[in-house]
Amino acid sequence: MKLLRTMSLLTQFLTRPIRGANHAERLESFYGYQAAEYDEFRRTFLLGRDELASRLEFPAGGRWCDLGCGTGYLLEAAGPAARELAAIYLVDLCRPLLARADSRISAGSWGNARTILADIARWRSSEPVDVVTFSYSLSMTPDWFAAIDAARDMLRPGGQIAVVDFHVVGRHPPAPGPRRQSWLTRAFWPAWFDIDDVHPSPDHLPYLLSRFEMCWFAEGRSRVPGMPWLRPPYYCFLGRKRAASSSHATAGEAADGQPS
Repeated sequence: MKLLRTMSLLTQFLTRPIRGANHAERLESFYGYQAAEYDEFRRTFLLGRDELASRLEFPAGGRWCDLGCGTGYLLEAAGPAARELAAIYLVDLCRPLLARADSRISAGSWGNARTILADIARWRSSEPVDVVTFSYSLSMTPDWFAAIDAARDMLRPGGQIAVVDFHVVGRHPPAPGPRRQSWLTRAFWPAWFDIDDVHPSPDHLPYLLSRFEMCWFAEGRSRVPGMPWLRPPYYCFLGRKRAASSSHATAGEAADGQPS
């Protein structure tokens, strides 16, 4: 992407007011003007997606639900095994980004994929699925804990959940899990992202650990477009839904289904 266009998008990214009476309208207000260049603009910003996708296990004839799919980037990152699935559901509440996902489906001849305009905290597949992914979408979802619960409800026992997102931790992070972060990291990045209605939370990982068996975890730093010295932290989480006999609530799970 040319430097002038990158700086123009970055300026709007940081200063353009987000308007709307509800979550869907605010998403369209923020992403509508950048949808056509979303993938290229965020190439170095949304890291970890390819590595996480490479670890997904797609059973032939299975089902995959990508919650908060955006432009459908994970379709291409997932590899040829995804083409053997019976169905792929790309769910998002932002119309401009879903339009890009539709174009990706058409261009790639993805006959088993379709987009669904819906709130990922409320939508559920009518049939069990084998894989659920969240690619930088939990931090953009007000009811993120409900979205995680929706994923668990939809998954078959033993099914995979994969999450990549921006990352802040509490003063005492869970173990096993992330490294400690400085007070500056914990304070700066939530304030930075809050400008754009993005809310990385130290409660994401503990909540995932209370709902799923963790199989793999990694952390890294991405780069802000046009400002490569700014390195926001991100994490990758890969887990499985526990078998029915061991799916009871854990000590870290609140009785009302929300994070404790």
